[in-house]
Amino acid sequence: MTDYPVHLAIDLGASGGRVISGGIADDALRMETVARFANEPVLLPNQMCWNMLGLWSEIQHGLRQAADNSRVASVGVATWGVDYVLLDRDDHLVGPAVHYRDPRTRGILPHAYERVPRETLFAETGLQFMEINTAYQLLADVRASAARLQIAESLLMIPDFFHWLLTGVKSAEMTNASTTQLFNPQTRDWSDTVIEGLGIPRGLFCTIQPPGTTLGMVQPSVASRTGLRDVPVVLPATHDTGSAVLAVPANGFAPSHPDWCYISSGTWSLIGCELPAAKITDACAALNFTNECGVGGSTRLLKNIGGLWIFQQIRAALERQGREISWEDMVAKAASATPLSFLLDPDDPEFVAPENMIEAIRGTTRRTGQTFPDDEGSLFRAALEGLALRYRKSIEALESLTGSRIETIHVVGGGSQNPLLCQMTADACGRRVVAGPAEATAIGNLLMQMIGIGTLSSVEDARALVRRSFNPNIYEPQNTAPYDEAAARFERLGS
Repeated sequence: MTDYPVHLAIDLGASGGRVISGGIADDALRMETVARFANEPVLLPNQMCWNMLGLWSEIQHGLRQAADNSRVASVGVATWGVDYVLLDRDDHLVGPAVHYRDPRTRGILPHAYERVPRETLFAETGLQFMEINTAYQLLADVRASAARLQIAESLLMIPDFFHWLLTGVKSAEMTNASTTQLFNPQTRDWSDTVIEGLGIPRGLFCTIQPPGTTLGMVQPSVASRTGLRDVPVVLPATHDTGSAVLAVPANGFAPSHPDWCYISSGTWSLIGCELPAAKITDACAALNFTNECGVGGSTRLLKNIGGLWIFQQIRAALERQGREISWEDMVAKAASATPLSFLLDPDDPEFVAPENMIEAIRGTTRRTGQTFPDDEGSLFRAALEGLALRYRKSIEALESLTGSRIETIHVVGGGSQNPLLCQMTADACGRRVVAGPAEATAIGNLLMQMIGIGTLSSVEDARALVRRSFNPNIYEPQNTAPYDEAAARFERLGS
């Protein structure tokens, strides 16, 4: 058993989940992974869904293991954004939690604009237009007159659902609410204009709570199964990127003219700056950037990018062919391949959810007049180079929006452990890359719980703890010229 109090971070990602314990010992953050489990989507004949009940079972098992070995001070959950659960008047699930990659929202944006003009949608929400956003998932049900909307009484975002299971208290944590395109970042409340304009029942939505709020105690039925008795549930930034940005080892908090940006790198890449207020301007709308809530009243001005999804799905396609290959071997083959031999845009719609990523790439190279490679290494390399080039374009857009020069790129999350991608990012962007910590989402979850109960006093205090606890890897630009030429080719892909 640890001899210091620990906090428990339930960290759910698009492919797996973990229960991580962490606390302060010897003036540094100490962490331990208590449990890991898969998070595989469930394919029904007509839907792609999340296995929410299976996840809840795994979470309780992980909490039980943690309670057996630690003095637990608090617990909190962070997950991806946009997806949700519906409950009826008896608090029973109304159907499954539909996956954001389910095709029900394909081509839905023009239908949304017929109900609420695009300009009004952005003025109200400041959010990037993506078909996967909660607003359009709900609109798909409105247009289909789905029975579930007719009997639903409440909507809980994915982490709010697990917090409700833990405490019996329904709420809407602010950072995840801000991913829905139903939230106004200036009033910090739900947008009645958008909700009513899209025909979504207003009564579904719970009261919004900021990160750091103590929601309640672990309820007795859960305490008896997990051993977490008299343990408070403290809301982290429940959107995983919000937690990850809190764990960036930067000096300062929410400057008006930032000189650093972050890339939260995983299945998705989210690249942006931390600002003191939302930036809802015509330029921001034209560049399709998003304003999401951060911790401490900050705003995360960012862009969602396809991330390591292509790289991951190439491996999945090979595995379906009976070919086993490790991530390390993929990176090694990519490093040996010819640089920039052909280009892929991670935001190409063809890559959203193809049955076979390799065949999708083959079709895209044909469409864009490029030659499909005859070696795997070039395929792997292009998936990473496309990300680096997309980062370059996004950083240039960030600079135009903030009016300040970005000098340092902080890469956190799983992608920070890919040295080839980090060096590509430094070269493509011509900027210093500070990579790490890799476990940023879990770290930020733990830090916000500590701020919530008073162990840490502020965001600055939390980031100072990160700097004392982790040693990042530094990548300086080395070979930028080839990316200058490739950037022009990248533009011609239609990006």
